[in-house]
Amino acid sequence: MAYRLREIPVKEITVWRDAQARRLDREGIAELAKSIKHDGLQNPPMVQKSGPGQYLLMSGQRRLAALKRLRAKKIPALVLTKQSAYDVGDAKAASVVENLHRRGMKSRDMASACAFLAERMPKTRAAQMLGISLPTFKKLHGFAGVPEALKELTPKVISRDDATNLYQAAPSVAKAIKVAEKITKLDAPTRRRYIKAYARSPRSSHKALLKRARATVAQQKVRLELTKGNARKLASKSRKRDVTPDELAGEIVSRWLRSH
Repeated sequence: MAYRLREIPVKEITVWRDAQARRLDREGIAELAKSIKHDGLQNPPMVQKSGPGQYLLMSGQRRLAALKRLRAKKIPALVLTKQSAYDVGDAKAASVVENLHRRGMKSRDMASACAFLAERMPKTRAAQMLGISLPTFKKLHGFAGVPEALKELTPKVISRDDATNLYQAAPSVAKAIKVAEKITKLDAPTRRRYIKAYARSPRSSHKALLKRARATVAQQKVRLELTKGNARKLASKSRKRDVTPDELAGEIVSRWLRSH
């Protein structure tokens, strides 16, 4: 990645609208401002030219906020060269990912980032940018669509994945919250089976659903040995479908069982 160090007027630096909506820790920014005032700016923000007298912030949102707090008019910045510049979609993605990593990757932040990136690129590429597996990306992407009232129950009342599955199964958010409160003390496997039973029969009583959840479950994980040729075909087709080989294998087996 090539860049050059330049002094740029703060007013010419733009932050993505998506980044503007993020909450910055005021106390943390104040401490950072004190550090910069005392020791100087050790790591300049990175920007990309977006037009005449206009620069797009690529990394360093907290540093920029601290410099603004110090009422800086001009700041040193690393300006990406044309050869290293991102296109518009990738620039937004890079900005989101960089700020996300610096903020510790909380589940809600990760979920929002997954939803943001999923609109702009294939899920496999987005997962790679975030440094997570495709199945994890899909789970987080699903969690992004869960209403705030249900998200607030995680992780103390139910898990993130339980919240997603319950939201998809329940006829309303209010009903989902009631179910969540009923199953909070169950162990994780029983909770998952309860939610599956509830999805199939939402009108069943809690007692009936609990009985089904605690019943012996047939073995669900089966190991398959494929020839090298079939393994390559499965990998190729899963990439085209933007799913994992395990997910595609599960679909194939399910279709075969339904037709026999």
